[in-house]
Amino acid sequence: MLIALIARDKAGALETRKANRDAHLAYIEATGVVTQAGPLLDDAEQMIGSLVILDVADMAAAQNWADSDPYAKAGLFESVELIPWKRVIGG
Repeated sequence: MLIALIARDKAGALETRKANRDAHLAYIEATGVVTQAGPLLDDAEQMIGSLVILDVADMAAAQNWADSDPYAKAGLFESVELIPWKRVIGG
């Protein structure tokens, strides 16, 4: 099941994002369920959130992944939305 995780950073949290980036990337690598990912950007191309496509068994697995992300544990996000997603183009 493909799930789009859309997370918006708390205002002024760029340093929290930067401080936890290595742990976040290591988590992505270790879990092996991320098919695509990248930061959301503002008009100045500063990171303000994340878009992550998860390939997991069900929504509960997606929620568990989201809750265990080092970014989430560091309190980076203002909001996190998990939405079932269907790939139509690519991959």
